[in-house]
Amino acid sequence: MMHKSATLGLLAAAGSAFAALQVDISSTSSIKAAAKDVAFDVMSVYKGNQSGEIVGLIGSPPPVGEYYWWTGAVLWSTMIDYWHYTNDSTYNAVTVQGLTAQNGPNLQSPFMPPNWTASMGNDDQGFWGIAAAKANEAGLPAPPKGEPSWLDLAKAIFQVQTVRYTDSEDACGGGLRWMIVPVNTGFDLKNTASTAVFLNLGARLYHATQNETYADWVEKGWTWLTTIGLVDDKFNVYDSVSTIDDCAKANKQQWSYNAGLLLETAAYMYAQKSSKSADSKETTTWKTRTTSLANRTVSHFFSADQGVLVEPLCENAGQPACTQDMSFFKGVTLRSLAGAAVLVDELRDPDHGVGQALRATAQATAKTCSGGKSGRECKFDWTGHAADQNAKLDGAPVEINALAAVLGPLAVESASGAGGNGNGSGSNGGNGNGSGSGDAGSGENGQSGTDDGNAGASLRVGMGVMVAGLVAALI
Repeated sequence: MMHKSATLGLLAAAGSAFAALQVDISSTSSIKAAAKDVAFDVMSVYKGNQSGEIVGLIGSPPPVGEYYWWTGAVLWSTMIDYWHYTNDSTYNAVTVQGLTAQNGPNLQSPFMPPNWTASMGNDDQGFWGIAAAKANEAGLPAPPKGEPSWLDLAKAIFQVQTVRYTDSEDACGGGLRWMIVPVNTGFDLKNTASTAVFLNLGARLYHATQNETYADWVEKGWTWLTTIGLVDDKFNVYDSVSTIDDCAKANKQQWSYNAGLLLETAAYMYAQKSSKSADSKETTTWKTRTTSLANRTVSHFFSADQGVLVEPLCENAGQPACTQDMSFFKGVTLRSLAGAAVLVDELRDPDHGVGQALRATAQATAKTCSGGKSGRECKFDWTGHAADQNAKLDGAPVEINALAAVLGPLAVESASGAGGNGNGSGSNGGNGNGSGSGDAGSGENGQSGTDDGNAGASLRVGMGVMVAGLVAALI
């Protein structure tokens, strides 16, 4: 049983095929049952296993479809967490298939499939690298014979990005550019998201391999973020800088996923450093970064009255509506906060900070899952009093966010050994030790880079730019 009771029984919508989502936040079995329902709904919007659809992606990227390539990585990261914290292997096979399908032709082009490479950002590729690292940590069943291991894929992406990082250090002294291809809009930006996913991946690899080279890179990148002003002394995390003015002025928009990714990065580093020496200077430094960033993230991105996650720049009154890209950020943030809490004892207090925020958000999210034809479709707004500019957001991002929210308290509980499947040590150095491949057929249906204030928020601008011959010259 979990810390305290906050039963969220919801009545079924009249005439609905399913009941509204029901979850007792004090009960592990109730949370797992609710997560199972939401996972079913998440995978119901995945069409990649249907004829004529793209395996591994939620749908066709713009301009044909709604969802950019990177969001496929968010889907599979969420489903890996679902399995890891519930031990339900139903979707393992389709997860393995989806990740493998979007890998590149070889380890020199990891997660750089030719169809999307010419419009790819470093953050896009980095999210797929994090998914591979998660698969390794959780012990997801191995890729098909002949394919590289999850760990080798994660390592390959990090290696490719270290080369790009080094190549662009003459511009502003460090950081990753947003876009990979020079002719694409946004190449002049060094956005926090690209560097954050790079550092998050590096911290995971350090935790998995004990190789100090990864730790050196994480320290190097973190120092650059603070020196250039993208992380300030109050642990606000800002959006981007431009190489056009030598990164002189940060775009001070704050998006939740940037803070979340860096918090999880710090937590990985703190956990690993403290395992080597509890009172070393490095351990103390990473502890301070972890706890300070956790406190600022909760105070800035969680509503003061309810303690529920919001995306202030596109969810609060007076702000423009969230784009489809932005609508995925909250799920990324919640998974990052849960991951940090699993690693660091200080973040698991159910009545304070991250632990309390995860519980409050799970509770609030479940209350919104009572709509649509199923009677349990969730909403993007979890506070109940936000502006209505996002009322039309539904489908994949909303359900993925809801699953991340419901899993949050379960992830925290798993750190004490009471939940989860026990497969992921974060340092197993391999993969394929999962509990089963699952039934792939179950539960499924078979603006940034401009001066308008959205510079690094992953809204693709000019992504239709395709130049023949660029793919072969990217690395």
